[in-house]
Amino acid sequence: MEKRSKKTEDAYTSSGEDLLSVERRKAFRQGIRDGVPIGLGYFAVSFSLGIIARNAGLSAFQGAIASLLCIASAGEYAGFTLIGASAALAEVALMTLIINLRYMLMSLALTQRTDPKMPFFHRLLFGGAVTDELFAINIARPGYLDPVYFYGAILISVPLWSVGTALGIVAGDILPARVVSALSVALYGMFIAIIVPQARKSKVIAGLILICFAASWGAEKLAFLQNISSGTKTIILTIVIASAAALLFPVDTKKAYGTPDESPNPDACTDGKEVRDV
Repeated sequence: MEKRSKKTEDAYTSSGEDLLSVERRKAFRQGIRDGVPIGLGYFAVSFSLGIIARNAGLSAFQGAIASLLCIASAGEYAGFTLIGASAALAEVALMTLIINLRYMLMSLALTQRTDPKMPFFHRLLFGGAVTDELFAINIARPGYLDPVYFYGAILISVPLWSVGTALGIVAGDILPARVVSALSVALYGMFIAIIVPQARKSKVIAGLILICFAASWGAEKLAFLQNISSGTKTIILTIVIASAAALLFPVDTKKAYGTPDESPNPDACTDGKEVRDV
């Protein structure tokens, strides 16, 4: 009887482990599938960033490593631009930190959907690879965050981001100067594609964008600011305008991101684009 009972217990344990393994493989495949369109978009954007990195004097290897470690279009653009302008390392580090602060907020939101038993190394990898798109597809899934799904998504998207930057630098070394200059315009198109939909949905954001344009132009023209580097001006404007906007027009993060007990608002997390768990 004992042997039979032990065999039955082992069978149940084995069956449970097999079911868990199947669920993990399914989640991993879903992550890969959701990461493919994100990775393709990353490749196109990072290719344009590669042109900027090449103009700043970075090699293909340096650009690939920078993209692999940063994974942020605006942050990398600011960093590459400041490097090209021979800015001080402190300016580059501070500007990148300020521009990427939104990822800290996203990480804080993700902690509300994290299983308390999740090991530290999973949390560390989550925080190191958070982007707008990866945040959106993970926060849109019900229940606690699934590291296996997340790893499937970054397995495709992050390498394409890094490779796109390297290929952009290589193309910049091969293509004629006029073509490189024309490709550089694509990055401005990327920023327009980011700000226009947000401006159309919110009058507050539209007004802040216009204020940023006016303040940036004024900072370049005012005589008493001529002795301040462009990087420092950008840092000051970013802190002042962002702080004023946060105080005057606070965002209800609970309504936007939801809690572990309720489904998040997809429109708030994905800029109006539907994210499906397929």
